[in-house]
Amino acid sequence: MARITIEDCLKKVPSRFLLVNMVAKRVRQIREGSDYLVSSPKNEDIVVSLREIAADRVSLRAGEPDPKKLAPPVEEPEAETEVDT
Repeated sequence: MARITIEDCLKKVPSRFLLVNMVAKRVRQIREGSDYLVSSPKNEDIVVSLREIAADRVSLRAGEPDPKKLAPPVEEPEAETEVDT
């Protein structure tokens, strides 16, 4: 099989940063027991995940937003100080 390049994957993913996150997540899935989505004998998990992305076997899925990021910042009450008289 031909060599896989980052440029091949960037045709499917809009950003290098997003590609790194996708590959890392897919490698974790493979190491936790997920089956390969492409035939790629004798390759390391990272190469397999790159091949899967280039072959359109792995794609982006919009997730739910993190509620912590949507919540307004919490203002902490000012500490009361005691004054000796």
